Amino acid sequence: MGRKTPVIALVGSDGSGKTTVGEALLSWMREQTPTQLCHLGKQTGSWGRAIARVPLVGRKVDNGIAKKASNTRREKGAGSLTALVIFVLSMRRLVRFRTMRRLHKEGYTILTDRYPQAVIPGPMDGPGLVARTPKNGFVKFLTQIEQKVYEHMATFRPDIVLRLNVDLQTALARKPDHRPEALKQKVADVPRLTFNGAPIVELDATQPLEQVLATARTHVAAVLKAYECVQV
Repeated sequence: MGRKTPVIALVGSDGSGKTTVGEALLSWMREQTPTQLCHLGKQTGSWGRAIARVPLVGRKVDNGIAKKASNTRREKGAGSLTALVIFVLSMRRLVRFRTMRRLHKEGYTILTDRYPQAVIPGPMDGPGLVARTPKNGFVKFLTQIEQKVYEHMATFRPDIVLRLNVDLQTALARKPDHRPEALKQKVADVPRLTFNGAPIVELDATQPLEQVLATARTHVAAVLKAYECVQV
């Protein structure tokens, strides 16, 4: 690839312990090599949960947002305004991706929280405009552009993907404020992600944290060692 430093991607649904594992892994990696953590998600879920906590009107507004989101999965797709908002959020992810690329070019080892993929549309780091053949011409145009953006990002493969696998029951227990139907979709999508053929390490996120971290460190250490050999 002509890289001087590796890119490590950490992926998993909400409730998989991704944030906790990521923070611990980042601390350990920084002891080995200059490392930057890059969040490559859209972080829209936290907005929705914050809205839902607003007294009196929050839950109603949140339910309306959920209904709009479900409409994007229908064959005809989202309406023009909803599609435009989703598209803008995808561009926000592109900005974060380009920031990650810049830091990588500066010589940092990169640890990412999430990683864009172009194969499975939906909440697990795929294109947000899920309907593939929308009837609205404007929405169809945005869908095509968004798909190309995700395909572009996916061509830059991580050196290794650490995939945190968790069952729905455990995820719901850890994230009781999340919508069960949305979390169910994410849990189901995670094992299907291929990340353009990048090597994937399967981690059982229901295991004790130290056990998960030990496995992750072993695989990351091997990648770091390989790059040290290349640089010699």
